[in-house]
Amino acid sequence: MKNQNQRIMDEKEEYYSLVKKVFKILAPFYNTVTMPISKIRDKVVNYTNAKNGSRILDVGTGTGKQAFAFAKRGYDVTGIDLSEDMLKVAVKKNKYENVEFINADAANLPFKDSSFDVSSVSFALHDMLLSIREEAVKEMVRVTKQEGMVVIIDYALPENRIRRFLIYHFIKLYEGKYYIEFIKSEFEALLRKSGIDITEKLPILIGAGRILKGIKMSDA
Repeated sequence: MKNQNQRIMDEKEEYYSLVKKVFKILAPFYNTVTMPISKIRDKVVNYTNAKNGSRILDVGTGTGKQAFAFAKRGYDVTGIDLSEDMLKVAVKKNKYENVEFINADAANLPFKDSSFDVSSVSFALHDMLLSIREEAVKEMVRVTKQEGMVVIIDYALPENRIRRFLIYHFIKLYEGKYYIEFIKSEFEALLRKSGIDITEKLPILIGAGRILKGIKMSDA
């Protein structure tokens, strides 16, 4: 058991070190690299359809694109990210008074229980080690109000076998091992286990991604 615990600790240490190094390099170019998904930011806001005055948490906010999409609709938004370098870009580009950015770990959110009406995460969970992803989802549920909303935007695979094969092998080329584990995992089962009742699903990016919308279960 001790060896297993040490292995888990070593894996987490490797993950956190890798994230900081990779996004330090990517930060100046991230908005350019992610241009293909920039058009879905407003779609996410529309699909979320949060009530006026909602307080929204954007987990893994990166350079703030999704946070800004919520903010321009008048919502109060808090964006968190592990990478200080990514957040520096977000702060520099921020023109909204109703957005704040905090350097924080998604697996250990610095907020009280039931602090937000909506918690969202956009293309971040697939980049996480499984144990950290599980912790991050649980933390999102914890800080969301009872009957509040959890919105997850991330990779998926289409039902068509040929497109499924092509999309999987293409994305695998640049996303690496965490994506492979994520796409093969029982992700929806993890969400339900964590206290999220999935109510709606919307395929995006010709099936290479999807938006999942759920409600925090009353007993979570």
